[in-house]
Amino acid sequence: MMNVIIATLALALLGLVLGMMIGYAAKKFAVPVDPRVEEITGLLPGANCGGCGYAGCADFAKAIVETGASPTLCAACSEEALAQVAKAAGLEVGAREKKVAVVYCSGDKDRAVHIAQYNGLNDCRAAAVLAGGGKGCRFGCIGLGSCARSCPFGSIEVRNGLAIVHPDLCRRCGICVDICPRKLIRLVPANSGAHIYCNSLDKPVIKRKFCSATCIACRKCVKASPEHFNAQGFLVRAVDEPGITAEMVEGIGCPTGALQTVEMHLSGKKEKKGAAA
Repeated sequence: MMNVIIATLALALLGLVLGMMIGYAAKKFAVPVDPRVEEITGLLPGANCGGCGYAGCADFAKAIVETGASPTLCAACSEEALAQVAKAAGLEVGAREKKVAVVYCSGDKDRAVHIAQYNGLNDCRAAAVLAGGGKGCRFGCIGLGSCARSCPFGSIEVRNGLAIVHPDLCRRCGICVDICPRKLIRLVPANSGAHIYCNSLDKPVIKRKFCSATCIACRKCVKASPEHFNAQGFLVRAVDEPGITAEMVEGIGCPTGALQTVEMHLSGKKEKKGAAA
């Protein structure tokens, strides 16, 4: 019994001595931390998405204080929090343009043709290596949701085999842009009124074989409003600005429905009856 008591006291004494030594070492070799770093870290969203180019919010806060990195690099930071970060760091921050991600494709399961059954990893990058996941269009959304799973803000939904971005949730971190193997996703001004949701560079006769909502480069939109649409070979792009209205889209009457307003695309509205099948 006495041996047990002695052993217990010895362990307690050893723990006390080691604790004192660790405490002394921590105090002796402590690296001074600028209190502004902790304050700014608390103001940042804490998503650690890496969109700013740094390892995480703490690393970004350190860069703001020590190297003068611009707080506007944080895509997830609200305007109010951005102003507080700039004030804490003693920096001047100008206005920034709000952007959102857009998936340039309308080829869901109802519109796009599948030429094979994909049976592999549930990952767009893996499917892109293996015949594109079975979808006939080699430029279209594979639809396995790698972008949705990578989004730290839950702004991407895979609906009927097509990735769709909800602009009210998107914080323009750019992770989805980098992860998409077909480079379908771009960051555009949030006030853009409409887009041509197609990314295929193939000739129209080939496009129509694989998707009913493809841009066939008929240039109907370009003729109607050349200041809002640019022809790029066998693909037309809408100018990223708010000038394209729902009335303009309705008046143009895109024959395949590739030209849609943001609201039309989110609602999943199908192309007009009689469009290319």
